[in-house]
Amino acid sequence: MNTVEFEQGAVSVDAAIIAAGLALAPALVQFLMREGKITSLCERGIDGDAGTFRLTFYHGRRRLRLVVDEAGNVTQRSVTNVRGRGHRPSP
Repeated sequence: MNTVEFEQGAVSVDAAIIAAGLALAPALVQFLMREGKITSLCERGIDGDAGTFRLTFYHGRRRLRLVVDEAGNVTQRSVTNVRGRGHRPSP
């Protein structure tokens, strides 16, 4: 099985990959997603990036970003700490 699978317009990512990137136990991933405490974004590459997808997962201040090819193989992975989504700096 590839790390990421595409089927009928849906994207499936192994919970162990998400958990490792967000520093969580794999068993918590599905629960936290259902609770809205892990959010995600999927972007399809265009032009020079055609055939790739960028999958981003957020939990608290942590962001996991995966770039995958059409076969579901991870070609890039990054983990960073970010400010809260929607955070606005004080004047």
